[in-house]
Amino acid sequence: MVIGILALQGAVSEHVNMLKRCNVQTKLINKPSDLHGIKGIVIPGGESTTIRKLLVREKLFEPLKKLVQHNFPVFGTCAGLVLLAQSDALNGLDGEVKRNGFGRQRESFESLIEVADFTKPFPGVFIRAPYLEKVGTDVTTLATLTDGRIVAAKQNNVLVTAFHPELTKDIRFHKLFVKQIVSNSNIVSK
Repeated sequence: MVIGILALQGAVSEHVNMLKRCNVQTKLINKPSDLHGIKGIVIPGGESTTIRKLLVREKLFEPLKKLVQHNFPVFGTCAGLVLLAQSDALNGLDGEVKRNGFGRQRESFESLIEVADFTKPFPGVFIRAPYLEKVGTDVTTLATLTDGRIVAAKQNNVLVTAFHPELTKDIRFHKLFVKQIVSNSNIVSK
């Protein structure tokens, strides 16, 4: 199994390390031909507007959007969540996203998060993080903060987190992506 990691900006090497700990091979995605032969893709955090511009510049935007629309497994963290939830971007998750929902860089924080089906809290690292204000009926909320802000969710082939699981030592979200979403898909990019 090979999982692609969008390598235009963000915590690319950290996602590579997490996926290697899940015993899967990784492939860096920088151009459309890199999409060939992968079983899933991770869209890391970074700056969503910059990532979108880079996707367009590198001619990856339309091929990636088409994959998402055809139920290809995708895991978006932070900016990846923003791109997947925006209807004018990748439109892979039915939800309304609030960019930089917790404030500027200085309002970044860490918090233990209760996650559905996890036996112990997950260490969330929030850096200029977004959150989901609301989600559609087909979306499963996996985690909220005590104030009700949605910070992790999944819908069909899409898994998103508002925080950065790749900046922790905890591989549970990457395992969830590999074992529940990618392994249950029979789609391989062409």
